[in-house]
Amino acid sequence: MTDDSPVTLTEKEYSIVDMLQSLGLPRTEATSLVCLKDCKELRSLHIELVSGLRQPEVSVAMRPLKERGWVQERSEKKKKGKGRPVKYYQLVVPFQAIVEALEKEYLKENREKLAAIRRLRELGAVF
Repeated sequence: MTDDSPVTLTEKEYSIVDMLQSLGLPRTEATSLVCLKDCKELRSLHIELVSGLRQPEVSVAMRPLKERGWVQERSEKKKKGKGRPVKYYQLVVPFQAIVEALEKEYLKENREKLAAIRRLRELGAVF
């Protein structure tokens, strides 16, 4: 997907969004990531058009992605110098690395839950 690509996600990309959501990412973050995964850089407006998200949703979705170090944002003044600057976003880590990070988080959470279940069983045996 490039800045001048068609304004729709493919069925495969929607499947990726669903899988990211099943791993705990909010819909807006998952959709924004999928928009960026095959691009060098996209304008906020293009993400809005492709994803169906509104401008505030894109901005809110990008905040945690930037905090995780996955996305970089830059602003560029409009040519006529009026209005707000145009925001550009790009992935700063490969999409595969994001998947691996999510896998580690998922495995850690599940190990902690299993440990809690084992501990509950142990405590249940004491009573």
